[in-house]
Amino acid sequence: MKLSHIALLTFFIPLFAARAEQRMNILFVFADDWGRYASAYAKADARPSLNDVIHTPNVDRVAKEGVLFRNAFVSAPSCTPSRSALFSGRHFFQTGQGAILIGGKWDSAIPSFPLMLQESGYHLGKTYKAWGPGSPADGAIGGQRFAYEKAGHLPNHFSLEVTKMMAQGVSLADGRDKVLGQVRDNFDMFLKDAKPGQPWLYYFGPTTTHRTWAKGSGKALWGIEPERLKDVMPGFLPDVPEVREDVADYLGECQAVDAYLGVLLKRLEETGQLEHTVIVLSGDHGMPGVPNGKGNVYDHGSAVPLVIRMPGTPSGRVVDDLVRLPDLAPTFLEIGGVQAPTDLYGQSLVPLLKSERSGQVDPSRKSVIIGRERHVDTARPDNLPYPIRALRTNEYLYIRNFEPERWPMGDSRGISESNTPTQEALENDTRVAFQDMDSGPTKAWLVMHRSDGAGASFYQRAFGKRAAEELYDLKTDPNQLRNVAEDPAYSAQKARLSSVLLSELKSANDPRLADPVSYEHPPFTDLAAPRGSKRVR
Repeated sequence: MKLSHIALLTFFIPLFAARAEQRMNILFVFADDWGRYASAYAKADARPSLNDVIHTPNVDRVAKEGVLFRNAFVSAPSCTPSRSALFSGRHFFQTGQGAILIGGKWDSAIPSFPLMLQESGYHLGKTYKAWGPGSPADGAIGGQRFAYEKAGHLPNHFSLEVTKMMAQGVSLADGRDKVLGQVRDNFDMFLKDAKPGQPWLYYFGPTTTHRTWAKGSGKALWGIEPERLKDVMPGFLPDVPEVREDVADYLGECQAVDAYLGVLLKRLEETGQLEHTVIVLSGDHGMPGVPNGKGNVYDHGSAVPLVIRMPGTPSGRVVDDLVRLPDLAPTFLEIGGVQAPTDLYGQSLVPLLKSERSGQVDPSRKSVIIGRERHVDTARPDNLPYPIRALRTNEYLYIRNFEPERWPMGDSRGISESNTPTQEALENDTRVAFQDMDSGPTKAWLVMHRSDGAGASFYQRAFGKRAAEELYDLKTDPNQLRNVAEDPAYSAQKARLSSVLLSELKSANDPRLADPVSYEHPPFTDLAAPRGSKRVR
C-alpha cells in the first residue's frame, strides 16, 4: 500500500470508529445500460442464460450478504426518463419533460431523494453520470456541486481506455490498476470531505456499460470466450459469431463495473464503514444496440439487476416480488429518516429487506408498469415519439403500442436494396438509421443480413412495425417471441390485463391517456434539437 493511502486510512479510522447510533450511509452503484447481468442471477434463473457466462464476484458477495431481487424493472427503458423516475420515485410520465431523452429537462419543483437527504444533513457526492442527458446536467442531484471526479474519468470507458494503454506498451494489469485507482481516489476524496459523524450518500454512476466498447475486449481483457455464448443466446439475438462477440464485449464491461464495486467495498472495509453502510446495485435499463434491449419494454430492455445489502437485516435471500426503480427513492428516504412525499408511485423496499422470507414476500407486489415516449429526438419526422405502456406480471407481459403505424426503432432513413449504409457507419453512427437502437456490431449485422434467410426474420423483429397490442405468456415464452394477443385462448387474459393497465394509468393521470395530441408538444417535448455528435449518450 502506498504511503498516501496509509495516511488516508489513518485519517479515516477515527472518524468512523463508532457510528452505531447514527443514520446509515448509502453507497449507490448505478451503471449506465447495465441490464440484468451478474453471475448471482445464474442460480436464480430457471433456464440457461447469459448469466451462465459472466463472472461478478463482488456483486455476488453483496447478494450473499444481502438480498437479490429477481424481478426488478425500470419505469422506462431509456436513460433520462428512467433516471427521472428513479430520483423522484414517480412514473416517468409524471416528470414533465424529464420523460424524454434528447431534449429532456429536469423540473426542479419535483423533489429528488439525493437533495432531500442532503438537506437533512447527509454528505452528498456523485461520480460520473447521474441524471441525463438533459438540462441542467445532473439536475436531479444538484448538478456538479456535489461531483467527485477530479481523479479522472477512465472508469467510464474501461475497454477503450485499457486497450489504448496496452497499444502504448502498458500491461493489462497496470492499465487495469490505473483505472481502478481513479475509482478509489474519487471515493477517497468524497470520504475525506465528510464531517465527523456525518452520514453520507455516495452515488457512483459509471458509463462503461454504455456503448462504445473495444471490439474483442470481452475475450482480450476478461477472458470471456464468445463461443461460450453459443446456444445460450436468447431467441431474439442472432446466434452468430459477430453478435456473440458483441455480447461478450458487453459482458466484459459489466465485469468492469463489478471490479469497480470491489474497490469501493475494500475502501469501506479499510475505513471501518462497511457495517454501517447500505449498498445498492442497479442499472437504468437493458443492453444497448441489440433487439429487444434498450428502448424496448421487453424484459431484455426493462429488467435490471437489483442487489441490496442492508446491515442488520436477514441475508442470502432471493426475493421474487415485482419491484421497480422508483421504489428506491422512498427506500433511501426511509433509511435516512426523511419523510417521503405522499404521492409517489414507488414504495419503500425496507419491509422486504427486513423480512426473513424469500420468494414472494409482499403479495400486493404483483405487477409493474413500464413505458416510453421519445428516445432519440430525430428518430421520426417532427420529433414524434413511439409511445408504449406495458403491464408486467409474473405470468404475462401486456403491451399497448399507442401509435402502431410508426416505426418502433425509428425510420429506416431510406435503407433499400440499392441503399445500404456502410458497416463502419452502422457500428459507429446511431443516427444513420433506426435511431432508437444504438449503433454497434449487432445492429450492423441485422441491416447487412436483412435479405438473408434467418437474417430477415431477425431484422423484421428488431425494426418492423408492431401490433397495437402485444401479449406474451411468460411461462411458455420467457423470451417474449410469440405475440398471442390475437389468440382466442388468451382473450380473457388480454382483456383483464388491458383493463388493469388503463385503470392504473388513468389513476396516475398519465398525459398519454388524458390528451395524447398535446403530449407530443411542449411542455412534454421540445422542438427539433440540432444535430450534434454522432454518438447519442
